[in-house]
Amino acid sequence: MIFDIQRYSIHDGPGIRTIVFLKGCPLRCPWCANPESQKMVPEIMYSEIKCVLCQRCVNACPVNAIKVINGKIHIDRELCNVCGLCWEACLNEALKVAGKEVTVKEVLSIVEKDRIFYERSGGGVTLSGGEPLMQAEFSAALLAACKKKGLNTAIETSGYQKWELFLPILENTDLVLLDIKMMNTDLHRKIIGVPNNLILDNARKIVELGKDIIVRIPIIPGYNDSIENLRNTAEFAANIGIKEVHLLPYHRLGESKYNQLGRIYNLKDVNVPSTNYIESLTQIFIKNNLKTQVGG
Repeated sequence: MIFDIQRYSIHDGPGIRTIVFLKGCPLRCPWCANPESQKMVPEIMYSEIKCVLCQRCVNACPVNAIKVINGKIHIDRELCNVCGLCWEACLNEALKVAGKEVTVKEVLSIVEKDRIFYERSGGGVTLSGGEPLMQAEFSAALLAACKKKGLNTAIETSGYQKWELFLPILENTDLVLLDIKMMNTDLHRKIIGVPNNLILDNARKIVELGKDIIVRIPIIPGYNDSIENLRNTAEFAANIGIKEVHLLPYHRLGESKYNQLGRIYNLKDVNVPSTNYIESLTQIFIKNNLKTQVGG
């Protein structure tokens, strides 16, 4: 199941790329910019800005899950069965369904449309999410199909998966973009929802395989931007043989999605870090002989 395919991307790997966003993630990062990716089921997203209150969605809903309350559309997500009839009835694209089942063949047909751009730029295909490792069989099959077509492949992942399920994915992956959020396992469990032991163990194994790997670290003020955490992360990366890290500064680009999903965004009081602050943090990694860049 995917929730988006983004073409002509210049992020998440070299060159011009097509990013396939898979649904489902075992982590619950409070700063997640793609909250629609977390649950491995289709979800209705509602944009109040685009809505003109025509009430076509209200009339289309077969289970009466959509009502107008105090001049606003309200979706009872317990009643909603995500049939998609409201989305089809909406003329202003205020409603959409995030998540659909697809086959490897269907995704590959979209990916191959931009082969000329990959060839000219050194680009290719990146699996992201969500967490592509949650759909291990599909991810492995899609990457294998891409390699058969001669395409460069990458995955953006937390690394949180059993090694026996991770390994078949890596067999057809040219570049691993591995997120490491924090080194303290207790803090990782408290904030992210899972311990980090498996993630760190898999990082070591990826390096031992000789795979190209870049560690990516989100910089979230008040959560993981302490000097101690970043220094420990840099030392860990250098000690296991990582050569390159990317620092990803906190942003609020996903905040509106929480409203569209009927959820609460809990980081409204977190300030976006300044450029000077982020640049100062790069020195921690440079001092550990790691190639370091801001953004990915």
